[in-house]
Formats: sequence, C-alpha cells, structure tokens
Amino acid sequence: MNRPNTSNGSSMSSSVDTKQDGNQNPVEDQLDALISRIHSLSGERPAEPRREKQPPRAARPTTEPAASAPLQQAPPPTPPVSAPVATKSSGQPIAAAPPTNRGQGNAGAAAAAAGFTPSRDECWRPAEPRDLQSCRINESLLEAIVYRYLRNVGECEGRKVADQVKLPFRLVEPLLNRLKMEQRVAYKSSTATNDYVYVLTETGREVARNLSSDCTYFGACPTSLNEYVESVRKQSIEGQYPKKPDLERAFHDLLINPAMLIRLGPAVASGRGMFLFGFPGNGKTSIAERVTGAFGKYIWIPRAIELDGAVLRVFDPMNHELAMPEAGKGLLDRGSFDKRWVRIKRPTIVAGGELTLEMLEVQSNAESNISESPLQLKSNCGTLVIDDFGRQKMSIDQLLNRWIIPLEKRYDFLNMANGKKIQVPFDQLVIFSTNLEPKDLVDDAFLRRIPYKIEVPDPPEADFRTLFEIMCKVTKIPYNAEAIEYLIQTHYLPINRPFRNCQPRDLLLQVRNFCLYNDFEVELKNEYFDFACENYFSVMD
Repeated sequence: MNRPNTSNGSSMSSSVDTKQDGNQNPVEDQLDALISRIHSLSGERPAEPRREKQPPRAARPTTEPAASAPLQQAPPPTPPVSAPVATKSSGQPIAAAPPTNRGQGNAGAAAAAAGFTPSRDECWRPAEPRDLQSCRINESLLEAIVYRYLRNVGECEGRKVADQVKLPFRLVEPLLNRLKMEQRVAYKSSTATNDYVYVLTETGREVARNLSSDCTYFGACPTSLNEYVESVRKQSIEGQYPKKPDLERAFHDLLINPAMLIRLGPAVASGRGMFLFGFPGNGKTSIAERVTGAFGKYIWIPRAIELDGAVLRVFDPMNHELAMPEAGKGLLDRGSFDKRWVRIKRPTIVAGGELTLEMLEVQSNAESNISESPLQLKSNCGTLVIDDFGRQKMSIDQLLNRWIIPLEKRYDFLNMANGKKIQVPFDQLVIFSTNLEPKDLVDDAFLRRIPYKIEVPDPPEADFRTLFEIMCKVTKIPYNAEAIEYLIQTHYLPINRPFRNCQPRDLLLQVRNFCLYNDFEVELKNEYFDFACENYFSVMD
C-alpha cells in the first residue's frame, strides 16, 4: 500500500504514481493541497508544484509498505514537491521553523502554530508532543494501553488507536510497526487513508491478558506528575488578584450589599481560604459557588497522571465542565495542543454533609487497579466549598488534622495504592460555609490558617423589597407593591421576624403553586401571602 513519506522531499515526489500519459493524477493533486497546507502552517513560502511528465512505471504491490518500494529519481531541473524539513538523528521529520520562532522552544512553536495567545482567561495551553522522550511519555505504559485497547475492541485502525491514547499518529505508528515486527499484532486489511486495520496475534492476546490482570486502563496516555505540578503553577489562582470589576461580574446575578462586597473582595483576591458564616438562607452557598467567576475562565488538566506505572485519574465529568477550544477546519488542523489534556471551566467543587475522610484520599479500585484523585486535587486552580461545615459524616477534628498543614504550606501528600507517597499541589480557594459560629467549631490554630472570616448578614428591608422585584421577574409573577407592603407589615415587622435572602423566592413559589393548583390567575394578593406564610413559617417560629 502506498503511503506518502513527508520526511524527504525527493521521496515524496517520487512516491506518487502517475498516469501513463504523464499528466498529474488525483493522488498528486491531493499531495499538492497537503503540501500547501504544511507550508501555510510553518510560515514558509510554498514551492511551485511539479507538473513535468514522468515515465510510466510498474504499479507497486499493495501488500508491502510504501517505504520498501523502489524510488525514481526526479529530473534535476525540477525542484522537489515538499515542505522544507529537517531530520532528527532518530529519523523523525520536524517542520523547519521561521527565524522569528528561534529560542521559543517546542511549546512556543506549537502555540504560535495554533495561534494561541496567553490571556487571563487561558494563561497556558499544553503543546502538542513532538516525541515520546521530550514529553516524558512512559513507552512501556503506552504499549500496555495499546495491547489492552486492541484486546477490548478486537480490531482497530492505527489512527483510531492513536486517537484513543490521545497522541499524534506519527508517534504511535512506530510502536505499531514494532509490534508488527515482533508478531504481536497483524494487519487484517488496509484502509483508504493509507493505514492498516490491526488485530492481535495469539502471542499478542496472551500478552494483553497478562497486562489486563495487572490493570484494566486503556484510556488516554497519562502525563507525568512533574508536568501536572508545573501546569498548576502556571494556572494558579494565586497571583491573579481579581479586582472589584471582576467580583461585580462574578456576582452580577446576585443582590449583594456593597459593604459585603468590600469585605469579600480582598478575601477572594488572596486566593487562600475563608469562612462564610451566618443564618441559613442568606446566600452563603450562592456566594461561594460564584467566587470562581472572578478568576480566569479556563484551565487545562490531564485526563490521567502516571506514577511509576500506576494510573491516577484527574478529569472527572461529574465535577469538571468541558470547554474545549473550537476545532479548526482543514485536513491537518486538529488543534495544536496535547490531546491528553482537556480544557475545563475553572472548577468549583461543593462538598456538603456527604463528605467523608475517604473522599480526601486517593481511592483505588482493587479490581481495575485504577486510582481516583481526591476532591482537593480535582479542585486545584479553582474553588473547593465545604458546605454546611460541622455537619459532615466525619468529625471536625479529622478534617482539621487532615488539612491543617496543606492550608498553610499549599501542598499535600497522597498515599498511592502501591505504597508510594507523592507530593501534589494544594492550590485552591477553600471556603468553609457554615450556619454555626466558627469559634464554636474549631480552635485558634485552625482559625489562624483561615485568614478571612466573613459574616453574611440578614438583608435590610430595602434589599428585601428589591429581592421581591427581582424574583417576580424570575417566576413570571406580576409585581404588586401593595401586596409586598401587606406582607412586611403583617407577617414581619409586628413579630420582629428576620428577613432572609431566600424568603422572597420561597414565598413567591408558594403563591404560584397555590394559584396553579386552584386554577386561579397567578398574581400577588394579600390572602395568597397569608396562605404562603402559614405554610412556610408554621414550624420555623
């Protein structure tokens, strides 16, 4: 089967079959378009495609790789049809960079090719791997993943194998060729895209069975721990220092007293930790969930991390929201970034009364031997909210003893299932939200490590009335100032009932449900508020 080889200009031009009449055939037209695309990405001026007639030659057998076929020498006056390339000692072609990219390194060149410009919303992007060694890819682990994947699917094209492990095909193809030479895999058939359909041989199936007994993982090729640590450093919330406009944008859909915003701003900008305390229903959780919006929008995290052959999953669809860059168009453009990483919205992870001590440690599956990262690692570069602090299944002392050092040192130690202990970043804004007084929950040593303690007070009467106006628009109930006045003068002021930020929403929903059930027009009336208050406050007073 013929496969174009872009590592040498003359071999590319001579590997294309021509028609007997010497005219350029459709395959050569496709190569010209491909070469023009390579030139446009590398910034080089494309060479004029060769149109000279070539003498006819015998067709090559389709059962042998194109590299083994004899090559014809191109006429001397005609320049070769290829992009200018340089060849490493390993034989791998690399695109010649324009002079302006010198000194930027692989990451800078890849970012420039993709048109990526660092910004506050996306301050870093992983560069596409150039080779296995420079990216510190464990080739033995990669080989094991390929074995397990082929055993699972039965047969697969080489490019689909590369897509499964999230590596460029040019890095995976040599591995597949080696396994073919070792008779661990075989060609079942060829494809229209100059590729093969691979299947495991009997020897390969035996190897795959042994590898699957150790671990069943066959997802994306994991990154190294050092790469992950470096990525957290580049995307840390510390050092961003959001300003007042950033906080106002993050809380644009909440009604927050300006005095509250003044206290909250420096605590968020510190990127450290805070206590939010106050009576229930005043919006502590709503504030905590929106804090992340004051920082940059996106971060990149690896799908998994490799630790001496062990696999630790990081990306969690339950807690992370994907926000991948828009895919470009074209034959070659799949985005110049490392596909082993995913771009997500800066995470906000909320753990309430269900939080246990096990959720703060590496969780390993004994059957699959795949480990799951703890909550604090999944929330790195984002916000971790401990809601209803003091009501968890674990005791407060257990939580304090677990985090008293990480909160101060900004790093944590995790124990892997194989007994290895690793140091990982503890880089998130930890918010403890509680209805209880912090001093009644924790001692002074822990309070010292949480520098900001912010009370979320009851709203004043003016804000309470404004909340009714806002929530009437949300619930699509016509606003009636007279009915709101009746509610406050009858059910609040005479009995000194405190205002709560959640009450306008809750009471309006009571009124709407009452009207819908009785087939009444949905509106605000005094008697409707009487009914709602009787239900809502019956056991709360």
